[in-house]
Amino acid sequence: MVLAALCLWCGPMAASAMVRTPIASGTASYGNTKVTVDASNASQGYVMVKYKGSNNKIKVQITKGVTYTYDLNARDSYEVFPLTEGDGSYSIKVFENISGNQYSQAFSQSINVTLENEFTPFLYPNQYVNFNQSSNAVAVSDQLSAGAADPMGVVTSIYNYVVDNLTYDYEKAATVQSGYLPNVDLTLATQKGICFDYASLMTAMLRAQDIPTKLVIGYTGQLYHAWISVYLPEQGWIDNIIYFDGQNWSLMDPTFASSGGRAHGGGDSSYQAKYSY
Repeated sequence: MVLAALCLWCGPMAASAMVRTPIASGTASYGNTKVTVDASNASQGYVMVKYKGSNNKIKVQITKGVTYTYDLNARDSYEVFPLTEGDGSYSIKVFENISGNQYSQAFSQSINVTLENEFTPFLYPNQYVNFNQSSNAVAVSDQLSAGAADPMGVVTSIYNYVVDNLTYDYEKAATVQSGYLPNVDLTLATQKGICFDYASLMTAMLRAQDIPTKLVIGYTGQLYHAWISVYLPEQGWIDNIIYFDGQNWSLMDPTFASSGGRAHGGGDSSYQAKYSY
């Protein structure tokens, strides 16, 4: 399956997006009167959660070694959450707000996950990297990727477009609230955003071209940063190939990376990942 997924990287890139669509098919569904968790396609690296109750503030926690906490914003429709910690047992919990920062558990389910391959969680859209076949971000990604000789050419083209056409929104950065989610098409339309917007847009564009891409949140020393890691056939996973140093975005040259290995970009091995989306 991995070779099949990578075959389009063997020659010049086609100007046609390969957007995967999450599906709640109901073949592995769990829940109660308030919550439904659809894990039918957990092997593809995601679960879908739907809340049917009346509470206004809902949290979803997904744990496998690392605990990821999300706001569940939709009502009576599914949202997509990634399974990014590899094979094994995941705990999925849904909480309702009681008051203030206090929450009560509304549902809990453990699922065993065997991924089809290591790339699938980083090819599908999810809550933090939200796009579909109709997204303008996908159309622009197609245009930028047309004629690229290889995946690195696509990465470079998309990176250059984003950093050349977007400006950093300092006002938004000063006022952004907890729980903020990027809107990739809005970022394109306004041509500005915070680092989360930049990272989400670039990740969506790269995934649309079938390039496995991680949006990573973590630390460099004491500073909280975002960066992007991609899988390239000749080098393997290249960590923080596109990274944000607190002021600027940068693109590393991955040519030094050993074939099939794992390299660190950003010229700095002190990048410590906390969450991958």
